[in-house]
Amino acid sequence: MPREKLTIGPFTIEPIHVTHSVVDAVSLAIETPVGVVIHTGDFKIDLAPLDGKLFDLHTFAEYGKRGVLALLQDSTNIDRTGYTPGEAAVIPRLDEIFSRTKKKALLQLFLLVHLPHSHRPGPGARAWAQGGRHWPLHAGEHGDCADLGYIDIPQGLIINPNQMRDFAPEQLMLLISGTQGEPMSALSRAAVDNHKHASVEPGDTVVLSSRIIPGNEKSIFRVIDHLYRRDAQVIYDNGSNGLIHVSGHGSQEEMRLLINLVRPKFFIPVHGNYGNLHKHAQIAMETGAVEHAIVIEDGDVLELDKKDVRKKDKVTTGRVLIDSGSSTDVVEDLVLRDRRILSEDGVVLAVLAINKRTGKVEQSPEVVMRGFGGSDITEQARELVLKTLDGLTTEEKTDYGMVKEKVRVELKRMIQKTTGRRPMIMPVILEI
Repeated sequence: MPREKLTIGPFTIEPIHVTHSVVDAVSLAIETPVGVVIHTGDFKIDLAPLDGKLFDLHTFAEYGKRGVLALLQDSTNIDRTGYTPGEAAVIPRLDEIFSRTKKKALLQLFLLVHLPHSHRPGPGARAWAQGGRHWPLHAGEHGDCADLGYIDIPQGLIINPNQMRDFAPEQLMLLISGTQGEPMSALSRAAVDNHKHASVEPGDTVVLSSRIIPGNEKSIFRVIDHLYRRDAQVIYDNGSNGLIHVSGHGSQEEMRLLINLVRPKFFIPVHGNYGNLHKHAQIAMETGAVEHAIVIEDGDVLELDKKDVRKKDKVTTGRVLIDSGSSTDVVEDLVLRDRRILSEDGVVLAVLAINKRTGKVEQSPEVVMRGFGGSDITEQARELVLKTLDGLTTEEKTDYGMVKEKVRVELKRMIQKTTGRRPMIMPVILEI
């Protein structure tokens, strides 16, 4: 809880309440043997938060007076000037949209995944509660939200998804996930009529209250196209639909305000690409409240003492991939390399039938090529395998490991020279 300190080893940690698109967000003030380090986490300074819990500027100012060794600050919106609008800014536009919606409405929120911890449904809840619309939601999700006091829906408006068929379309409001066009999200499946409960019918209104994250444009607009094909009215953040989404991250003036309150000796920007971090470090130095700013990347080890900050070392970082399904085994680099080769250059199987006693090839080798256009060189590859086997000594023919390697090397050389491709080559020996 904010302002409740806890001690872990030599560190004393105090959570400080901040405002964000998720309720109960906190920054961390960490008292270390060499000084106080503050990590803001994700934040914006919302002066009128929907849950009524204000950004705790007072505590940040107190730490600034006592002295802060280092401040790590969210860099996400460093390219945006001014201040980020508060969550309440979307209420007028959402009220207007839902008041005009004649049939079923689908509201898609960026932070629906955090529903039990989010007040984002608040503006939408207000709108559909005014119109008496029913909200199909699993009981557990609503129970958590209501019990924690994050949403306040009038009695009787929450229904089980199985009850949707009992109500007319104009009586329904669906809260649905799929902000970035994820292929298996609820909205993506509903857009192609492949969802158990949700469907999109002609005249329905779909509101995408989210930001289009760079890199996801193709998948998002694919879903939007599917919605239009179903004759739905689609409202998304295209610059002409009014304010239907606000960022949860502070803009430049909020960053400057917090830096000036804390006045850290050292400044470390976090959460953004290298360009974001570099620009953020420059802005921090321009405030005059920071002695030194340093840009670090994932894996950099930062060493701090009372007088200096420096990059000392680097550790291996990155994604840890696991196989899907029942297995939770970590996918090793070698496996990833093989899968990459298979996806890019294909595979060649050379099947050899060898007499176990004599070492002779009993029949012509079978060469199978998949994943690239190598059908025109199949016969040439077969002849090369035969030639390679004929060139082996009797001793080499009894060593199947040697046979496989010789065949693999010769096929690799020929295929790369002929096609420019480097497929995975797998000789298979059948003992007869």
